[in-house]
Amino acid sequence: MNLLSLTAVELGKKIHSKEVSVREAVEACCEQIEAVEPEIHSYVTTDREAALKKAEEIQKKIDQGELNGPLAGVPAAIKDNLCTKGWKTTCSSKILENFIPTYTAEAVGRLEEAGAVLLGKTNMDEFAMGSTTETSYFGVTKNPWNTKHVPGGSSGGSCAAVAAEECFYALGSDTGGSIRQPSSFCGVTGIKPTYGTVSRYGLIAYGSSLDQIGPVAKDVTDAAAILEVIASYDKKDSTSIRRRDTDFTSALKAEGKGLKIGIPKSYFGEGIETEVKTSVLHAAEVLKQQGAEVEEFDLGLVEYAIPAYYVIASAEASSNLARFDGVKYGYRTPDYEGLHDMYKKTRSEGFGAEVKRRIMLGSFVLSSGYYDAYYLKALRTKALIKQAFDEAFKTYDVILAPAAPTTAPKLGSSLNDPLKMYLGDIYTISANLAGLPGICVPCGKDKNGLPIGVQMLGNCFEEKKILQAAYTYEQTRTRERCDLAKKRDTAYGTEQKTIGEGAGR
Repeated sequence: MNLLSLTAVELGKKIHSKEVSVREAVEACCEQIEAVEPEIHSYVTTDREAALKKAEEIQKKIDQGELNGPLAGVPAAIKDNLCTKGWKTTCSSKILENFIPTYTAEAVGRLEEAGAVLLGKTNMDEFAMGSTTETSYFGVTKNPWNTKHVPGGSSGGSCAAVAAEECFYALGSDTGGSIRQPSSFCGVTGIKPTYGTVSRYGLIAYGSSLDQIGPVAKDVTDAAAILEVIASYDKKDSTSIRRRDTDFTSALKAEGKGLKIGIPKSYFGEGIETEVKTSVLHAAEVLKQQGAEVEEFDLGLVEYAIPAYYVIASAEASSNLARFDGVKYGYRTPDYEGLHDMYKKTRSEGFGAEVKRRIMLGSFVLSSGYYDAYYLKALRTKALIKQAFDEAFKTYDVILAPAAPTTAPKLGSSLNDPLKMYLGDIYTISANLAGLPGICVPCGKDKNGLPIGVQMLGNCFEEKKILQAAYTYEQTRTRERCDLAKKRDTAYGTEQKTIGEGAGR
């Protein structure tokens, strides 16, 4: 039995039935990390000894009946902007290179309470600012499907780790598509929940009004099970919302009938690759065949989403990152004269180019004389975008769209043109501006074998509808692929699996 090919829920069942021990699962992941990590570089920090020790503790609790959840004993990875007590949390930045928090993020704590075994912290764009996981101080992460290409970002390390079978699932954060876009590039499933559903306590902030923590997994079932664990009201987070409808796994029904799906015409115009467009529209056709009602509509305001997002996100970043000054924690320049000189040198040496760019942009739009012209105007645009989605959801249950206009670009090609990189977020950022839930699931590959993802957006607090739509599509696609695989194996014999094939189920 190939343990690494199992989903998190499948592994959890085998652990509970004593077919597999927690230690065996952890060791399998650690061996895979040792084998592929030199090439992929999904992790910033790993600790095999700590993971094996935790595995023994969890196994005892499972054997004694103290832990019986679906994720008990299942190894996981955590994005490196989520605080973990006793583990380095760096945000992939020099300025936090040796920072070890004294507390654990609420979402991570809930996973640990459910019996998760943490393998390590995953690489990311520095302070989540980027779309390729190339701005990390600790080096680039590569796409497991083709190591000449990026995995996406900023949660590229988490998505690459799942795709390369270096863990069974991971946590990421999504400020403008940072879970959904790399999920598309890496052929895995990722969810951005409704804003406020998952506590942001312990998440090192980029854009406080936009950030949300969510799961990265091998399939929709895993993603729903993980979200069910981490979704909770938390009094430590002022934006946390008390919900009673977090039984997300109850939505896993392969039934399209009754779902009304809208496809925004503006998302399929100039800039989208033909193969991406074809794959996403085919996903819509699959749902239509399963009984869903599918039609095109005009969403509007899409062209204003990117400027509004980058003004708001950069403004919030300039404020949030002011705390990293060399005084209380993190890196401090060794050579300085006076307090202000220490501030300037520490931040100049500690932050990378992309982070500095966004801090400067944010400081500019918040400055006297420009606050009204840029920041307040962006906030008004954000409100109009939310109104446009509210109007759309009066008619549709789910909005179906691409997660990115292209498949994963080659390493180095995006950093040469930051504006082009920003424009790559065109299909994902609106959900963050409006606080909406969104899921990305694999829907095909391009001619080079790189994954393509389809994104499904729902109204606020209606994760169950997008989970149902995604699960219906996934189950239909899985049956189609199984039928094709049988025909292929009969005709040609079984082909050898690539690194990423286990995740692109």
